[in-house]
Amino acid sequence: MVKKAADLVAEANAKVETLSVEDAKALVCRDDVQFVDVRDGQELATQGKIPGAVHASRGLLEFFADPQSPYHKPELASGKRLVVYCASGGRSALAASTLKDMGIDRVANMIGGFNAWKQAEGKIEPSS
Repeated sequence: MVKKAADLVAEANAKVETLSVEDAKALVCRDDVQFVDVRDGQELATQGKIPGAVHASRGLLEFFADPQSPYHKPELASGKRLVVYCASGGRSALAASTLKDMGIDRVANMIGGFNAWKQAEGKIEPSS
């Protein structure tokens, strides 16, 4: 049986914590939380990001998360609760599931992604 992308996203969301945009908004700029933007660089450059978010594109996520990789991003191994988001919530569900598989237990997917964040008038900062 062939699985569809929607099936994989649903399985990923069943495996990780999910947060509404409103719940995620309350976590911005907390010292114990790190937002992780897994969108492509072009999306980030043109739309901005959630304040304080680290960019770790979905395509290289495993390498950014692995402390043994030369591409490792220390923010992903900080011990902080990771809140992962993409444009609409699909890629971030898969990313959060992957991070959990890699041993990062404190990870959540923000449902609705950056699009829902903008609609809810969440704060946005330019990408650096």
